[in-house]
Amino acid sequence: MSRSAQFEPAVAVSPGAARGRTPRRPRSDDERVAATQKRILDTAERLFAEQGVYVVSNRQISEAAGQGNTAVVGYHFGTKADLVMAVVRRFTLEVEESRQEMLKRISGSTELRDWVACAVYPYTEHLARREPPTWFYRFAVQVMTDPALRDIMVAEASASPSIREVWVGLARCLADLPRRVRGQRDDLASHAIVHACAERERALADGVPVPQRTEDWANDLIDALVGLWSAPVTRARR
Repeated sequence: MSRSAQFEPAVAVSPGAARGRTPRRPRSDDERVAATQKRILDTAERLFAEQGVYVVSNRQISEAAGQGNTAVVGYHFGTKADLVMAVVRRFTLEVEESRQEMLKRISGSTELRDWVACAVYPYTEHLARREPPTWFYRFAVQVMTDPALRDIMVAEASASPSIREVWVGLARCLADLPRRVRGQRDDLASHAIVHACAERERALADGVPVPQRTEDWANDLIDALVGLWSAPVTRARR
């Protein structure tokens, strides 16, 4: 063996590189953490929707997410409430951009329907863009109807700049509505949106044919909510 050959360094060639493909870059620690957190959030959202928030333990989520360390959920997210907040926050960020785009188009509008549409379309379009099965809206129904968890959903919504702008626009259109009545109708509308999306999500996940195109279904929901918010106020007879 020659001296030059004796000291030539050995180079390991990946199978992909040997076939002319660019070898994959090893993932950084940050990328691995992000991937782990995404798997945990995806799994938690699905299990919460299917079985219930309080029924599912962090250990079950860890195992279903393929994590060997059963304490990994607590390590990344903390308590059950913190995990619920993380699922809600991820969704809120996903729909924020589309609502901001709608707000640019209706800026300054005095039409109630414009602001109701801005409250509804980002959710219905989000659902339409996802390949079924999805689980967020069925998860959200449970959160919205649980006194201990509902505040998480409300707090995350209140932190959204676009949602705050929508509520300001609605308030301008409903200035004559008594505050008590407005609060009741706001709650009814919020539940109607979430439940309507959850029912459609369930039908799509189960392969049940839905009778309307997404746009028509969303418009019907918007029409109903316009009627809810603009309905006359009946005073009780003394």
